[in-house]
Amino acid sequence: MIHNTHVSQYIPPTLFHCVTGTWTEVAGQVTDTICKHVAATDEVATVNIPIMIPSNSIGLQGAKLKSVEIDYEILVAACDAVTAVFNLVTRGADGAVATVAAQTFSYDTGHDAAAERYDVDQHKMTLTLTTPIWIDNDQYVLIELTFDKAATTTVDLLAAVANFVLRM
Repeated sequence: MIHNTHVSQYIPPTLFHCVTGTWTEVAGQVTDTICKHVAATDEVATVNIPIMIPSNSIGLQGAKLKSVEIDYEILVAACDAVTAVFNLVTRGADGAVATVAAQTFSYDTGHDAAAERYDVDQHKMTLTLTTPIWIDNDQYVLIELTFDKAATTTVDLLAAVANFVLRM
C-alpha cells in the first residue's frame, strides 16, 4: 500500500479555462516558460483551473486534496480585486445535472488581505482547504479565479500546483 502525505501535481496554464477576457498563450516573462496572458482592458476576467489529481471509488483512497498553489503576475497596474472560489463538483447521474459546492479555505499569509492579492507583483498564492477532501471518482475540483482589472492591467497565469495525500 502507498500512503504518501507529500504529493504535488503541476497543472500547466494551457489547461486553464478562461471564461471572460481576451487571453492568449504566450512565452512567459522568464525565458523558456509559458503563460496565459490577458490583455489590458477594464473588465472582470474569470478563469477556471481544473485540479487534475487521482480519484477513487473506494473511500479514503486515491487523493486527499489539501491545498492549491497558484502562480500569477499582475503587470503595469494593480487590479481592483482578485478573488478565488474553491469548488467541488459532483458529477450528475445519467439524466441529472452536476452539483457545485464551494469549499471553505484560507489564503496564505501573503494573500489573506485583499490588497495583497491584487498588487503589481509576482504572486504565489496558496489556497488551503479548511477540511481536506478525498476525491471520489464522481467528483472533481475547479478553482475559479476572478481578476477585476483596471484599464491598463495585464495578468499572466503561470501555473498551479495541487498538494495532496496519495493512498493506493
